Amino acid sequence: MWILWAVTLLWAASFSLIGEFLAGQVDGYIAVFIRMVLAFLLFIPLWRPRRINLAKQCQLAAIGALQIGVMYLFLYHAFLYLSVPEVLLFTIFTPLYITLLDELLYQRRRLPLRWWLATAIAVVGAAIIRFDDLSDSFWYGFLLIQAANLCFAAGQVFYKRLELGDERNQLHLFALFFFGATLVTGLAMLSFANFQLIPQQPLQWFILAWLGLVASGLGYWAWNIAAKRVNVAQLATMNNMLIPAGLLINYLFWQQAVVWPRLIIGAAVLALAVWLASSPRPNPSN
Repeated sequence: MWILWAVTLLWAASFSLIGEFLAGQVDGYIAVFIRMVLAFLLFIPLWRPRRINLAKQCQLAAIGALQIGVMYLFLYHAFLYLSVPEVLLFTIFTPLYITLLDELLYQRRRLPLRWWLATAIAVVGAAIIRFDDLSDSFWYGFLLIQAANLCFAAGQVFYKRLELGDERNQLHLFALFFFGATLVTGLAMLSFANFQLIPQQPLQWFILAWLGLVASGLGYWAWNIAAKRVNVAQLATMNNMLIPAGLLINYLFWQQAVVWPRLIIGAAVLALAVWLASSPRPNPSN
């Protein structure tokens, strides 16, 4: 669990950097492609493809393409129809998708009731923090965000269930994850990017390097490694802890407005969900 908490804080800080220095200045598709290329290059020296068969190599690349690549396509298109608060609000359903996909796809028909309860509580907690009035025409954007949520949730579940050996073996294979993501985001950049909005300032390149090598490279590797260590409910509930963490970092470093009663109550509800998901279970399987 401590790895998931650490990555949550890392990603929360990264969202602040994107909002302050990249959003509206660097095209989103270009920024994402640069991040994926840097993450891929980070793992290339460690790549040992012979450690698994070709079928699993393709599966791992497909997971990266889905969890990051396709997810970002839906996410960036959703911003054309939704405000930022609405996007954040609609991401709160990811825990439900993780729990549901794991049961449906892997026939886990007897998931403990408290896992479902913990996942539902996590959604409630995030909604307390992020609920705002909705725009008149938001349904199309809502569907795009749910598609992004499903991609991110499915990628986590697929990686958790894919047999890749021990963590050292996974380290030598993770370049494949970013290979798939790089292919998808590269095609998206060629199709949708505004090449007039390329990074130009040294600070922008520095932030992109940080996001690519650390937030994306080390962050996604650590998150997926941790996903194999925890149960499905723990993984599901931790997906929503990014919301209070991001708001808190925005307040501490960028003085963004925070509705403290909602943040405190919502964070407490999320903490309850994580605790409930972490409690001992009768079935030793994950």
